Amino acid sequence: MSKVKLVVNAAGRSVPTEVNGKPVIAYKGIGKHKPEGRKFGPRISSCADFPDDGNKLVPSLKEALIRSGLKDGMTISTHHHFRNGDLIAVQIFDIASELGVKNLVWFPSASFECHAPLIKYLEDGTIHHIEGSMNGQLGRFTSHGKMKGVGVLRSHGGRYQAVQDGEVAIDIAVIAAPTADFFGNANGVDGPAACGLLGFALADSQYADKVIVVTDNLVPFPCVPWQIQGNYVDHVVQVDQVGVPSKIVSGTTEITKSPDRLLLAEMTARFCEHAGIIKDGFSFQAGAGGTALSIGIYFAELLKAKGMKARFARGGSNKYLVNMLNEGLVDFILDGQTFDLDGVKSMRENPNHVSTSPFTSYNYHGKGNFASMLDVVILGATEVDVNFNANVVTHSDGLLLHGIGGWQNCLFAKCTILPVPLFRDRIPVIRDEVTTLCGPGELIDVIVTERGIAINPLRTDLIERMKNSGLPIKTIHELKAEAEKICGVPAKQKFENEIVAVVKWIDGTVLDTIYKVMP
Repeated sequence: MSKVKLVVNAAGRSVPTEVNGKPVIAYKGIGKHKPEGRKFGPRISSCADFPDDGNKLVPSLKEALIRSGLKDGMTISTHHHFRNGDLIAVQIFDIASELGVKNLVWFPSASFECHAPLIKYLEDGTIHHIEGSMNGQLGRFTSHGKMKGVGVLRSHGGRYQAVQDGEVAIDIAVIAAPTADFFGNANGVDGPAACGLLGFALADSQYADKVIVVTDNLVPFPCVPWQIQGNYVDHVVQVDQVGVPSKIVSGTTEITKSPDRLLLAEMTARFCEHAGIIKDGFSFQAGAGGTALSIGIYFAELLKAKGMKARFARGGSNKYLVNMLNEGLVDFILDGQTFDLDGVKSMRENPNHVSTSPFTSYNYHGKGNFASMLDVVILGATEVDVNFNANVVTHSDGLLLHGIGGWQNCLFAKCTILPVPLFRDRIPVIRDEVTTLCGPGELIDVIVTERGIAINPLRTDLIERMKNSGLPIKTIHELKAEAEKICGVPAKQKFENEIVAVVKWIDGTVLDTIYKVMP
């Protein structure tokens, strides 16, 4: 990839003109890339090839993969609703390795530490590259230039867009389902491994050439409700266990206990109150980070005190959001991912806790989506810069440690707020320029730190509302200077001239390039 032609995109970042041998389009600016044509169409199937009694059961995952035509160079997709409790993805590539299949593309909706065993298959060529988030050990492996191909990082909505538009053609989708029937109807709300919903597997089921549903809870036809429709499914496999639901609660999905982070949450809530965002019928979303999740507690207290309620909250859901629903402080949870077992139970039992998918929530190549309808979204970031650009996939050392998730898609809310500490491990979070660009600054409205709040100069309306708020409003440059006074000015990270991954924007264009870290 070091010899691939580079161009400078509309964000001023150098990006390649092709990735893994396929041409790509450089980022043109927000709302500037509007492709023409029609959506990608999966292959036409015939009922003549399927049993009249609807029974698609096959004896094993290996047999299902063989019948699906598994061969070299295919793209295999999985979903991440079990988060760190997924038990199926690694099995797929164990089987591929056993069969001697090489150069597969893994297309997960996200990866976690439970997928670290796949490193051996990246090393031996079973897997050529990953198109999905690369967290933890997989991220380090990629950052050190060890992956044979180039990683492609997309948001949740960008993943749906890529499949819908034909940018990624899934050969075999393997959908781990907590409950399914022999026809392939499946859901995530029932069964011993219930994870809540299966929205991240929707595009996979709709567009993949072959679809395999794997379940540990086979029920008589019909499986109702069905979040995945059996008419899309080729094979059904019953196994002992598909996932560990207790590990849905992992890493960033636990509320913070840090006094500093709780202060960030409180300041963010106070900012929303003074800005007039919190009002009867407003809508909000908080990200998966501990600080963002804890903000829901403060929103609940403010709504109670004012005798108001929110119309809807976008999830990831958690017990705090579920409590708000049960207490009548929010009318609906429109949930894209359940972050704990309270969320799973609520989705199963409460009709106002609605399962959604990236198609409805985040897909930019659609006729609108839920993200832009939000009054406020609270998100995290690893870095921001003086132009309000933000990074969520690498730290300042350039190591890939996080996925994009729905982060990019949520930037289109009416007010986007990033509560971040002023520094981490004595490294300032506010930089002259972010190491990796994930979100353009024109979409990021407010940066909240424990030592002050910076408002994007583009938001003159928010600046005016905050004049008499009593909150510590500062410029982004003042906050940066304060961090550097405490920590010093950090040296700029150097990288080798080898591309290891690219960051896609929500419209499929290339926003930034990630290079191999120096030893």
